[in-house]
Amino acid sequence: MDVPQITIIGAGLAGSEAAYQASRLGVKVRLYEMKPVRKSPAHHTDGFAELVCSNSLRSNQLENGVGLLKEELRILGSLIMKSADKSQVPAGGALAVDREEFSGYITKTILEDPNIEVIYDEIHSIPDDGIVVIATGPLTDGDLYDSIMEKIGHQDMHFFDAAAPIVTEASIDRSICFAMSRYGKGGDDYLNCPMNEEEYRRFYEALTNAELADVKGFDKETVFEGCMPIETMAKRGYDTMRFGPLKPVGLIDPRTGEEPYACVQLRQDDRSASIYNIVGFQTRLKFPEQKRVFQMIPGMQNAEFSRYGVMHRNTYIESPKLLTSEYRMKDDPKVFFAGQITGVEGYIESTASGYLAGYYAALSALEKESPVTFSPETM
Repeated sequence: MDVPQITIIGAGLAGSEAAYQASRLGVKVRLYEMKPVRKSPAHHTDGFAELVCSNSLRSNQLENGVGLLKEELRILGSLIMKSADKSQVPAGGALAVDREEFSGYITKTILEDPNIEVIYDEIHSIPDDGIVVIATGPLTDGDLYDSIMEKIGHQDMHFFDAAAPIVTEASIDRSICFAMSRYGKGGDDYLNCPMNEEEYRRFYEALTNAELADVKGFDKETVFEGCMPIETMAKRGYDTMRFGPLKPVGLIDPRTGEEPYACVQLRQDDRSASIYNIVGFQTRLKFPEQKRVFQMIPGMQNAEFSRYGVMHRNTYIESPKLLTSEYRMKDDPKVFFAGQITGVEGYIESTASGYLAGYYAALSALEKESPVTFSPETM
């Protein structure tokens, strides 16, 4: 008797979770991953479930929606959450991870799973036979993008997203920066770079006049509000950053004993605390401009950048119109979508969609009905 099998395209957060959950149900999985054959502009490593933006999975508190979703995924046996908990680094009330350790655990688990066959190759069109889960992410392009657009009737949507720079810990001036979490929550998990009013003014003027990198098709009206470039935020008003990522509330500068005028926070990015990312500093500044402007931040005057920030176009489909609550195409029940390409935004949301798509695709391969369905009111 043939063992039921599905195909999953993409080994990001959603694809890896989908493959793992399908395997748990006893279904064979063919998992296609284009890295290292080809990388998108946002990818830097060959591992699965690479975190291309922040290393934070956001709040870990149960009274918060995303914190509750994390706990539900833990209870359900999520691979992504298991890896996140194993690779956690200090981040106050948030769950942040060591990127390489996080990806490494997931990659190892997938590669060692006897039910999962990993194929390092680029897929150029949606397979015609069998059940397939498309989890290729928001940077889907080329022939596969064209194939998806043809499948759904050319109803693509998009927005622009960006990543923040990462600096080395050794280059941070600890005589200026101080370790503290906002309101004292979670210990001294963040490094804080305090600014007085004059330092903020100079930084604001330099940032709003800095040269921007060209991004094909960029439209300032389609920037994702939840991951807005810092220079775009600054141009919305002089004090906008001070009520956003540079807000000083809950922080006391030990040099003055007072709350600073503005404050830039740095979050640990690996377990050894050798690198830190600049919180909320997603950007599309040219690389030399990032170095020039961000070195104006007190305590970062000699900052060495291990990674510069980049902007990219995120594509997604109109899921409410195209998909059922099982992430299955209404017009082709053999095709499922998962992850950010479905329009969900965030690491945990992508993981949850991958969990469900993998679960439902596996049940379909097993010719079983789902014991649970989610209503439109499900959060």
